[in-house]
Amino acid sequence: MTTRSRLPGKPRALIGAATAIGLAMSVPMVGIAQQETPTTSLAPIAGAPVSFSEIVKQKLPAVVGIVSTVNAPTPQSGAQPQLPPGMGDLFGAPRGQEAPEQRQAQAQGSGFIITGDGYVVTNNHVIADASGIEVVLEDERRFDATLVGSDPATDIALLKIESDEDLPHVEWGESDDLEIGDWTIAIGNPFGLGGTVTAGILSARSRNINAGPYDDFLQTDAAINRGNSGGPLFNIDGDVVGVNTAIASPTGGSVGIGFAVPSAVAQRIVADLREDGTVERGWLGVGIQPVTEDIATALGLDEAEGTLVSSVTRESPAAQAGLAPGDVIVSLNGEPVEGPRALSLAVADLEVGSEATLSIMRDGEAQDLTFEIGLHPSQSVSETENADPADENTPRLGVSIAPLDPAVRAQLDLPEELSGIAIAGVQPGSPAAEAGLRPGDVITAGSGEEIADLEALRSAVASAAEASSPLLLRVYRAGSYTFVAVSLDQEDD
Repeated sequence: MTTRSRLPGKPRALIGAATAIGLAMSVPMVGIAQQETPTTSLAPIAGAPVSFSEIVKQKLPAVVGIVSTVNAPTPQSGAQPQLPPGMGDLFGAPRGQEAPEQRQAQAQGSGFIITGDGYVVTNNHVIADASGIEVVLEDERRFDATLVGSDPATDIALLKIESDEDLPHVEWGESDDLEIGDWTIAIGNPFGLGGTVTAGILSARSRNINAGPYDDFLQTDAAINRGNSGGPLFNIDGDVVGVNTAIASPTGGSVGIGFAVPSAVAQRIVADLREDGTVERGWLGVGIQPVTEDIATALGLDEAEGTLVSSVTRESPAAQAGLAPGDVIVSLNGEPVEGPRALSLAVADLEVGSEATLSIMRDGEAQDLTFEIGLHPSQSVSETENADPADENTPRLGVSIAPLDPAVRAQLDLPEELSGIAIAGVQPGSPAAEAGLRPGDVITAGSGEEIADLEALRSAVASAAEASSPLLLRVYRAGSYTFVAVSLDQEDD
């Protein structure tokens, strides 16, 4: 079965002993043989370079290896939950129970320097949860790096290293100018080998591989393997047109289907991260779906165009603008909307707080609606992992949580109108585990109050503890609601 995967360098069972194989790469040639004039001569493909060596000489010094040190729990017997990216344990181990013994492990990936003063781009999954990050240059120099900021939604991270001299760096190119069939060159650190160059062509654009709500990948057949994550994809001019991120493969190795975040996306994300370490995304607050021919006919539309509103989130910009289920959005700020993904990407790119205009079809009539772009709700709790620890007298549930952003809603198949916080993981032996809570549950209320974020849950836990009573949670699970009583009584050793 074909798998789609990120390209972490983190030590996992998928990465076994790697054998270094010497490869001699020649430029593709085509033989031309006609019956009328037999010939054995070879002619180069039109537009193909004689060699990529000049580009490699210029760009290789700016491509780096990334070594991340992570604190991993010592493997324990029994299956452990696999948490989605960014969903760390926000409550920690229950009081009175020892945390699992920690061990240090290393992850290897790739990156590239974009400024002489040491800004380095890589993938978020290469450095996620790292306690230390080291950047290794092609000339073997090593630098400790600090994390400027990261964006899990696009899997982009920005690092900073300090040097007494200007560092070699690369320039961004225009991914929008790439055409299918154009040459692409990947340089990176596959399997920790470092300085590895592969070449191919752009195979496709705007690929959606279900890695996140903002998928818009370039596809290339340049060989990309584990450890290439975060490395640059160059065009024939030697400019960065993508950040290598994922592969599709039945084996875990390269089969010529690699994916890169386009520079048009990555450059904008990096600029935001460099400014203040965060990325703001616009939000409309609708559930949307394609307009099929049958739907267009049923709605009395002349053509199957735009995107259909299936639901509207309460108190969202869409609700305030007057959007309703059944409306068909045909344009945003005068630009045609070609489908649901195109609308999501376009709204995310708009500045929070700015005004925007939607052109819709409702009951066969065209209307324009003006609204103010909102801040994506998942970002209002993006720093909860760094929140101050709960008061030492407040019991701990032993759960990991995540906001209900589009990616989590899609993963758990949640209705748009559902509000609450998702349980991403449950600590074995914790009060949550004893009560039967499990990953995928959505906590919607606790102690009689709605739960919309981490602080509301902490408040509910504190209220129950103060009253010396179990915490009564209302939980959405597998399409229906249930109540779960969590006993908070624990005795310290």
